[in-house]
Amino acid sequence: MQLQGKSALVTGASRGLGRALAEELAQRGSKVVLVARGGAELEKVAARIRAAGGVAHALPGDIADKAAVHGLSGAAASLVGPIDILVHNASALGPVPLRLLLDTECEDLRDVLEANLVGPFRLTKVVAGAMALRGEGVVVHVSSDAGVAAYPRWGAYGVSKAAQDHLSRIWAAELGELGVRVFTVDPGEMDTEMHARAMPEADRASLAKADFVARRIAAMIASDAIAGGARIEAQSWEAS
Repeated sequence: MQLQGKSALVTGASRGLGRALAEELAQRGSKVVLVARGGAELEKVAARIRAAGGVAHALPGDIADKAAVHGLSGAAASLVGPIDILVHNASALGPVPLRLLLDTECEDLRDVLEANLVGPFRLTKVVAGAMALRGEGVVVHVSSDAGVAAYPRWGAYGVSKAAQDHLSRIWAAELGELGVRVFTVDPGEMDTEMHARAMPEADRASLAKADFVARRIAAMIASDAIAGGARIEAQSWEAS
C-alpha cells in the first residue's frame, strides 16, 4: 500500500508506540487521526506532527467505551476521509503491580478485555466494512509476547492479547478476499511508560525505542509482502 495520501487512525496515540507510529505515518504522507483518552497530551502530538508539515488531528476518546466508537469513527472520517489504515495500539495492563490470576478481580479482567479485545472488535466492525466496499484497507493489531507465552502475573493482559491475536486471524480470513489485509505485530519490549509501569526494575537501556519499532510497522503496512493473518515480531523483521 502506498502510504502517501492515505487516511490512518491510530489508537493509543498520545505516547509510546502509538505516538511514534502516528508521527512515522504522517512523515510518510498519511493523514493521521490520533485517538487516546488524554486530550491535552494527544493534541501536543498532533501539533508536533503539523509543525513538521504533516496532517494530524487529535480525537480524545476511549475505545473501551461502546458509546464512543461510532462517534470516533465518524469524526475521523469527516476529518481525513474514509479510513484506509486502522492501527489498534491502545492497550490496558490492568492494576499494577501486576497480580496473580487468583488475586485478579473479575471486574479488572473485564476492563482489560474491553480495552484490548472488545474495543478493537467494535472499531474494526465500524471501519472495515467501508474498507471492504472500496476493496482496500489495512488493519493492524499491536500484540505482545504475553499473548503466546504464559508469564506469571500477566494473566489478564496475556489472555486479552492471545484472544486479540486470534480475532485478527479470523478478521483476516473473512476480509482478505474483499481486499482488506489484517495482521498482528508483536513490537517486543520497548522503552515506554507502559513497560515501566509493568516492570519498573527493567534496564531501560536494554529496551528498543518506540521510534525504531514504529518505522518497521509503517514499512509492514506499506509492504504487500505481509500477508493477511500474519503475526510478525517487529524487532526481528526485515523488509525484503
